[in-house]
Amino acid sequence: MRITIYHNPKCSNSRRCLEIIREEGFEPTIVEYLKFPPDAVTLEKLVGKMGVEVRHILRSKEPEYRDLHLESAGDAQLLKAIAAHPILLNRPIVVTDKGARLCRPPDLVRELL
Repeated sequence: MRITIYHNPKCSNSRRCLEIIREEGFEPTIVEYLKFPPDAVTLEKLVGKMGVEVRHILRSKEPEYRDLHLESAGDAQLLKAIAAHPILLNRPIVVTDKGARLCRPPDLVRELL
């Protein structure tokens, strides 16, 4: 099974999610999205695969959210903002053959394995 995790090694939820994946015997492709941010098109596809609204993957408590005045922004503007400021991407997001989801809490990843 192919598994991709959009990972922030400084995030305890993201670290635990990665640990669960490995405990289950898988070695995922790790995308450290703060170093290698996905572009807006990739984010749009990811949101589509997850079947959620763009705001579901957005970290609204980050200073960038307020600074960029994203409170009333549309989806296209939000996707561009996340691509330009990857700290706005909520994590961890895991993609497998079974689907994609934001794994908060980390145990939600088990449903994708």
